[in-house]
Amino acid sequence: MPYRIVFTDIDGTLLNVDRELSDFTIREILRIKSQIPVVLISSRMPSGMLHLQKQLGIENQPLICYNGGLVLHNNNILHSTTIPIEDVHKITQQATSINLHLSLYHANEWYVPNNDFWAQREAANTKVTPVVQNLRTTVDTWKREHKGAHKIMCMGDEESVDTMFEYLQQNFENKLHLYRSKTTYIEIASKSISKKTAIQNILSSHYKIDISDALAFGDNYNDIEMIEAVGTGVAVANAKKETLQAAQHITLPAKEDGVAQFIKDHILL
Repeated sequence: MPYRIVFTDIDGTLLNVDRELSDFTIREILRIKSQIPVVLISSRMPSGMLHLQKQLGIENQPLICYNGGLVLHNNNILHSTTIPIEDVHKITQQATSINLHLSLYHANEWYVPNNDFWAQREAANTKVTPVVQNLRTTVDTWKREHKGAHKIMCMGDEESVDTMFEYLQQNFENKLHLYRSKTTYIEIASKSISKKTAIQNILSSHYKIDISDALAFGDNYNDIEMIEAVGTGVAVANAKKETLQAAQHITLPAKEDGVAQFIKDHILL
């Protein structure tokens, strides 16, 4: 079938084992980008995506960041949904009480309480350096500036993360997305957003393309709704079992350039 637009997740989907774009992936997206828009969609912050967008030559396309919490185009905000600062404050208090690492994100701001193992690993993965600042200072500043968090990341040993996840479920399950991407990670965002809602909004407002004409690639639980909603949903072979079951097609693993291979095989211009 003809595809009019491509959406692709980044980590575990588009990047290779070195968390880089392969030459093959870059070539294939460069080949189609003038006729078929390619949009990056990720839980990452904007500055963790911009260098990839530039490598792919798609700087003229929107960026869907924070799983749909922030959508940008040419540095202009098309959509923004944050976690209320009152909830951010409660979550930071709980994380501090159990000595759990917490990262607070708003647009291109990323704050951590100290430059520990978790901050360093995330910085290495995303090529973004956080600002080390007391969490209470960050919360107080955002409160004065009328800001919330586009994303909160909890990271730590599995037992501490279990404790935090139970607290979040008891207190915020009806308000927030609580996404456990790994046993040692919890990603937190507003419950009103998702990759699916971001795609729906951007297709109707920016591209005027029907979702049935969209192709999307993903690997994790937060990609399932997106994969099921678009006309053609594709999972890389390394995807979670539930994501594989939701997909219409399964391509090669990310480390074998599955996205690029599918594009090469199915998009003939």
